[in-house]
Amino acid sequence: MLFCTVQYVLFLTAIFAIYWSLPSARARVWLLLAASFFFYASWNKWLALLIGVTTVMDYLIARGMDAATSSRRRKWLLWLSLAMNLGVLVIFKYANFFLDSLKEAVQQFGASASLPVLSVMLPIGISFYTFEAINYTIDVYRGRIKAERDLGHFMIFILFFPHLVAGPIVRAKDFLPQIKRPKRWSWPRMSLGLWLIVLGTFKKLAIADRMAVFADPIFNDPAAYSSGAIWLAVLAFALQIYCDFSGYSDIALGSAHLLGYKLMVNFRMPLFAPNIAEFWRRWHISLSTWLRDYLFIPLGGSRGSRWMTFRNLLIVMTIGGLWHGAAWNFVVWGALQGLLLISHKAFSNWCGRRPSLDHRLQSGPATALRIAVTFLVAMLSFAIFRATSLQQVGILFTRLIVPAHGEPSLLPAACVGWTFLVVFIGHLLGTVMLRNRLSLWRRLLRVPPPAIGFGYAALLNVALLIAPAESKAFIYFQF
Repeated sequence: MLFCTVQYVLFLTAIFAIYWSLPSARARVWLLLAASFFFYASWNKWLALLIGVTTVMDYLIARGMDAATSSRRRKWLLWLSLAMNLGVLVIFKYANFFLDSLKEAVQQFGASASLPVLSVMLPIGISFYTFEAINYTIDVYRGRIKAERDLGHFMIFILFFPHLVAGPIVRAKDFLPQIKRPKRWSWPRMSLGLWLIVLGTFKKLAIADRMAVFADPIFNDPAAYSSGAIWLAVLAFALQIYCDFSGYSDIALGSAHLLGYKLMVNFRMPLFAPNIAEFWRRWHISLSTWLRDYLFIPLGGSRGSRWMTFRNLLIVMTIGGLWHGAAWNFVVWGALQGLLLISHKAFSNWCGRRPSLDHRLQSGPATALRIAVTFLVAMLSFAIFRATSLQQVGILFTRLIVPAHGEPSLLPAACVGWTFLVVFIGHLLGTVMLRNRLSLWRRLLRVPPPAIGFGYAALLNVALLIAPAESKAFIYFQF
């Protein structure tokens, strides 16, 4: 049940209408729980059962931690939860990757190996809800939150359908209190929810899916295309992945607002980031902060020596790359992000000892240059993310660096230019809206609802007109 489909619109409309007609908060919780199970079971009912069983197990384990009188028992229960959640993730997502890698390594030494291949279906969104379960049990173990006593409330935290498949990754301390909070109808909040849904739909259909039409053929066979075509494809994919994932996040946030819930903002205009560290503070924020709080800081964070900090950055970002997918190109992409963060930190420390240089780098022209360089670096690294193998990565970067002849791009340069301009203007408007959101929102509330509805409908119709005939699944569904 893809977000940008008639089926989801009908599903959300039905849940919305029933939800606000129910007088009981308890009935609303059980409605959301049933709707979330139905939403996930529409993909595969057995995988819906799997996530239901693991969710109940985490609920019982956390309750056991709260009731435990010894720290040893609490630690044992924590390791049980981690083993269960990471074990399910490894079996379904990484087992065949590790087996294939072991087989190739053995063959490199001239030996033959016959290893089993697991025939399993990857549960959609498994990486997202696994991290949510882990953050809950760790926070209960650390005493940051109390174990949730209501099973229905805990299951909603994990299964809430707007964030279930591709995030944002929610924290128990942020979401569980919202379930208990009284829900009251608010027209401004409903308007915000509809706006986010329409905006996300526009990003997905009008930009991401349109860019995919041009990028996919070139990434599928880069050796057949010219260097110019590959440069355009790399730019097109950078626009595609940003609009695809941020579009999904917008629809998720909007759907949650319609039901009286608030999810974490996952993107804050990362294409305007002046350096790679700032880029990761603005891109996929729920994952970046999760890796910081539950991996980087426990490893020691920045508390040790400079080299220990560099080591921690490299480990965390490499694991973050592997989180995205069971393939070596994701590992390389993650390690590259770690090296980029290390380089930025070293350069920042060097500039810190040279105040005049640091001052010049903060000027307007220098900041614009830094934004352009950061975008270029992020765009090129996304080519590794998109590649299907390390061999393809080699072909892509060879042709990006060394001029080569081949098929021209199906994508006119003007099309990329206009698309980039739309995204740029959208970012610029977003910056103005963030800085003046209170006064802007007050003015928007004065606009008659029919006029707002007409604007939403117009933007949605533009998206449908520009969208290609065949819609694509959201990129992050595979993670």
